Amino acid sequence: MTVVEGTSAAPRSLWRNGDFLKFWSGETLSLVGTQVTTLALPLTAVIYFDTSAETVGWLRFLESAPYLFFALLFGVWVDRVRRKPVMMLANTVRMLVIAAVPLLASLDRLSVGLLLALTFVFGTFSVLFELSSMSFLPTLVKDPVLFAEANRKTLVSRSATDMAGPGLAGVLVGWLTAPMALIVDAVSYLASLITLLLIRTPEPPAPPAQERHLGRELVEGAKYVFGHRLLRPLALLAPITNLSMTCVQTLFLLYAVRAKGLDAAAVGLIMSCSAAGAMIGALISKWIMPRFRIGLVYGVALGVLYAGPLLLLAAHGPRPVTVALLGLSFAISYLGGGLSNVIQLTLRQTCTPARLMGRMTAVFRTLLFGGAALGGLAAGMIGGALALQTAMTVVVIGSAALVVPLALSPVLRLRHMPDVVS
Repeated sequence: MTVVEGTSAAPRSLWRNGDFLKFWSGETLSLVGTQVTTLALPLTAVIYFDTSAETVGWLRFLESAPYLFFALLFGVWVDRVRRKPVMMLANTVRMLVIAAVPLLASLDRLSVGLLLALTFVFGTFSVLFELSSMSFLPTLVKDPVLFAEANRKTLVSRSATDMAGPGLAGVLVGWLTAPMALIVDAVSYLASLITLLLIRTPEPPAPPAQERHLGRELVEGAKYVFGHRLLRPLALLAPITNLSMTCVQTLFLLYAVRAKGLDAAAVGLIMSCSAAGAMIGALISKWIMPRFRIGLVYGVALGVLYAGPLLLLAAHGPRPVTVALLGLSFAISYLGGGLSNVIQLTLRQTCTPARLMGRMTAVFRTLLFGGAALGGLAAGMIGGALALQTAMTVVVIGSAALVVPLALSPVLRLRHMPDVVS
């Protein structure tokens, strides 16, 4: 394995990388459309079919379940082929699936079963797109010095759409009705597809067919992640981090409404603070990462993510004060999350050779979504077994306790980004 020095060249701005700008703009448009889908799909089930809460729960499950079922297999495939055609295939299928919902609704042919099936197909190809997209980014950026800037820009876009998207989605659903609002998402995938077609950066050739063996390739990807001195601690923290975050978020919805008496608008405002915090965290990484030890920044950022929910327990007093403190808690916590995400994504890309990028990403996505799934179940069990105030205290203290395994991570000893492997 050769080593490429990633710190010798003076950094240049990605604003001069036309292909990255095409990719980034397409991704941002697609994220806006996805926000519409996130609201319009369950509202189609609730309003159009007057379905039960269980059906809406299945809808959410089928949208995320493909990450657990297919991520590792897709990771092997993504490492076997060029990533750009896979991304184009995934976006084409997602565009057609989403466009099918308003079309079938207009023809009075849409059913609950069909909506659930389309949701699962949509989620499956979203997994494929995400894995190929994250693996394609280092090829597109080329200069490893710019990996952090590329991750920062994509994370800022994601946070901005998380913050503004629900409001836009609500307006569109109110104006067009839930099924018809999905037309906007279909158009966004078309726009992303066009930007991909315009990208001219060549990809390295796929590995020879005789080297392919599914089981061996799966094991190779997992062994690389868990055998690497930096990727292993990142991978071990990934599921418990997402478990904790999902547990806090899920229980907070019940806590805010039933224990604090807040309405949906107030809860939405508070949750928007998390997206704002994540965006600020990603933005300030540009200033913080070059000035301080990278391991120290990572540890402080992740520690803030873990300890930020403690402020939820201090949210008392008049309603405006309560809302402000709850929003501040999420903003602080997700500021740490946004900053730590830029660092850990850059570390993962820096430490992984191109031929293993898809499998490395698949391992991390499986761990992250597995942790999130367990976090939702844990929140339901804890919330059902304890009073809401007690349950919230338990999960918040559990989140803060994660600073203990974090303190043992060798990543905290890093002084700067390691050299890039190829």
